[in-house]
Amino acid sequence: MKNFKALSLIVLLVFTAIKSNAQDEKHPWAIGVGINMVDVSPYGVSRLGNQIEDYFGPHDWNMIPVLSRAYVARYLDHGLSADFTGAINSLDKIPAGDVSEKNYYSLDLGLRYDLNHMFGESGWFDPYVKFGLGAVWVDGDEALTVSPTIGFNTWFNESIGLNFESSYKSDAIFGDTKLGHATYINSGYHFQHSISLVFRFGAKDTDGDGVLDADDLCPQIAGKPELFGCSDIDGDGIADKDDACPELAGTEATKGCPDSDGDGVIDSEDKCPNLAGEAKDGGCPDSDKDGLSDNNDKCPNTFGPIENNGCPWADTDGDGVTDNLDNCINERGPKENNGCPVKLTEEAKKKLGTYAKTIQFNSGKAVFKGGVTKTLDVIVDVMKEFDGVRFNVEGHSDSAGDDAKNLKLSQERAQAVVDYLTSKGIEDWRLHAVGYGEANPIASNKTATGRALNRRVVLSAIESE
Repeated sequence: MKNFKALSLIVLLVFTAIKSNAQDEKHPWAIGVGINMVDVSPYGVSRLGNQIEDYFGPHDWNMIPVLSRAYVARYLDHGLSADFTGAINSLDKIPAGDVSEKNYYSLDLGLRYDLNHMFGESGWFDPYVKFGLGAVWVDGDEALTVSPTIGFNTWFNESIGLNFESSYKSDAIFGDTKLGHATYINSGYHFQHSISLVFRFGAKDTDGDGVLDADDLCPQIAGKPELFGCSDIDGDGIADKDDACPELAGTEATKGCPDSDGDGVIDSEDKCPNLAGEAKDGGCPDSDKDGLSDNNDKCPNTFGPIENNGCPWADTDGDGVTDNLDNCINERGPKENNGCPVKLTEEAKKKLGTYAKTIQFNSGKAVFKGGVTKTLDVIVDVMKEFDGVRFNVEGHSDSAGDDAKNLKLSQERAQAVVDYLTSKGIEDWRLHAVGYGEANPIASNKTATGRALNRRVVLSAIESE
């Protein structure tokens, strides 16, 4: 009994060392009850071939037709479990020696390694290897044994299954402690096989939400199975532990926070929560795409520079040069002169005056005399050279005919010159047509020559002050 006491002490120490809260599987505890079969072998380890032949060949198994085996197992960690097993049997099939029936008892402490831990879970099939240390008693004989073991469980559901186990027991390494007297077994080697109904238990569900702690990502807070046991207060399908706004429904893209306008900017950070915009604009739209969001844009529907609050620059004088670049916002002028009118040189004035005297018309008509358009083309060149200078185009007539008709005719003649100049690319805002009739003659209307000179157009620059 000394060996039995030592073994019992080892069992007590091992199970005391297992922490009750070290639960790394759903069901850390298991108990099994079943039957065992003992196959006594006449061969030792030195005759391994005979041992294998004996194992797979015809068996002289010893078995009693009652529940004869029970064990309790506890999961440790990393696929390892410890179990403590007790069995009883009756031996009447022995290869040699006394054939009278003998009582057989065994106690074993085993350390299992779950092969699923190495190859991956199979769900219903749970194979393992085990090394056991124990003791056997046959009538008055006793011995300590070592037992390499193979086995597997098949599970019907989460809690119930069958256990199949096969052990090879030897007392050879413990010196002169083997069973014997030739009445039991010559060498002390034997096989022990078993089939047991096994029950797993000990699974914890601390928060009572139906998700076991082993699978529960939030074991202290009741939650939903589809969220692995975590709560979802706002019902948006995102666990509160991962939800940046656990009390406001949102989307996964916004980490559980609401985004009313669906622009990817959560409402709490969106300056325009009901209008879709871009993150760079604080979630506000930029309708005219000028880089300034509508809430800060004074002209939200018209493209304009940011420095002008999103509005286009004005061009007060309409000269094509915006006010921000125009040094003379109330006077037209070319871009080259920063929007200010160009001063006509004295030489240019004389040149225009000389050519203007040759702009003559047929009597009673607003039709140019021959060769006049060549003169007008020269005037176009001068006007383009002094881009931005404005001109009065004055129409005059002779005294022949009715005064009212002459006034109208002079206006038409001035307009004929304007029309020709604008057709050649001179902006119409630079030209002002005005008719004076017969009011300003430059020659006597009593002669044909004088009247021809009076039917004229005069160009004069409009000088800015």
